[in-house]
Amino acid sequence: MYKSDPNLLRTVFLLSVCFALTGSTSSLTISASSLVGFQLADNKALATLPISIHLIGTMLAGIPASLLMKRVGRKYGFMIGTGIGAIGAISAAASIIYASFFFFCLSIFCLGTLSGFGQLYRFAAADVATNEFKTKAVSLVMFGGIIAGFIGPTVASMAKDLIPNAQFAGSYLFVILFFVLTVMVLSVTKLPKPSEAEQKGKTRPLKEIFSQPKFLVAVLTSMAGYGVMAMIMTATPLAMTEGSGHPFSDAAFVIQWHVVGMFAPSFFTGSLIHRFGAVPIIFTGILLNILCVIINFSGTDVLNFWSALILLGIGWNFMFVAGTTMVTETYYPAEKAIVQGVNDFLVFGFSAFSSLLAGVLQTTMGWEVVNLSAIPLLGLVVIALLWYTFGYSGKKGLSFVEQEI
Repeated sequence: MYKSDPNLLRTVFLLSVCFALTGSTSSLTISASSLVGFQLADNKALATLPISIHLIGTMLAGIPASLLMKRVGRKYGFMIGTGIGAIGAISAAASIIYASFFFFCLSIFCLGTLSGFGQLYRFAAADVATNEFKTKAVSLVMFGGIIAGFIGPTVASMAKDLIPNAQFAGSYLFVILFFVLTVMVLSVTKLPKPSEAEQKGKTRPLKEIFSQPKFLVAVLTSMAGYGVMAMIMTATPLAMTEGSGHPFSDAAFVIQWHVVGMFAPSFFTGSLIHRFGAVPIIFTGILLNILCVIINFSGTDVLNFWSALILLGIGWNFMFVAGTTMVTETYYPAEKAIVQGVNDFLVFGFSAFSSLLAGVLQTTMGWEVVNLSAIPLLGLVVIALLWYTFGYSGKKGLSFVEQEI
């Protein structure tokens, strides 16, 4: 289908570009904000608080952004989110210049809000795609993150000393260019306006929607996958620079390749899910996460961090794309905004908690404890998948929406 529909491919490509530009700001924040926090915060255990604030902003933006787009459409909703991000970048630079940890956290909250809007690019792709192409469209949009994985840390590293005595202030000023480009791309992207079915179509009680076995497993998978990734990834720059004495350039290099690991598999993850199903791909993601923990326990050389973080990224990709795909199969058009918003609220809320916990564990108990904390979360997903697979097999295992379709 997608080979014979160039308009669909063009739209998915442009959404991927917007996701890449938005994600570049997030990857910059991942690379730099814990180090900025370490410099500005009086209590060094709060060094990762900005990343947690970023994820809280992403979490809180999920439902309002979805409901806003239900009224004004995807295009204008994404533009509004981009404007909020521009305010955050400017104020982040000013906060660093004037050495205010409090206002830096508020600025990062705005950038997290931008990320919350940006996460809906994957759902926008699902909206315009056919049922056969939906999983592939979601995956291809997220492939744009591989560009973000290189751009963000590169900008963080190259522009960090652009403004004297204010490390990384120049980095945040530079990303304003990304926001301008995002608005330009959105202006030529054809996205459908909210349909009649989305505005006034069939809906069910919220309890019925959110108690579906498929929805529960999908959300738990994304929460655990994102939580484990956020915990280990957030602690990595601190573990490398403060714990093991590696320079920031090495930490930026590792985060770069971690983000590549997060998004490069998106080129084929959709095809794997289409062929084998979501559950086997989730299991594979869990195994990759466990392997990441094992490598992190084996040493603290740059090679250890590099290989472990790549596996962590791939494991996240498998779990998150599969979880997202399952969520899109659990709602009617008129339920889309609230279901997508609640999904992202839960996923990024847990990620925020995990990233904050990472800073506390890393500075008080060490790198090994950070990694050990991932095991119970992954084990919980395994239990949920077994419950879903064997407790709801066949027709009973389908979502309400699938049964009627």
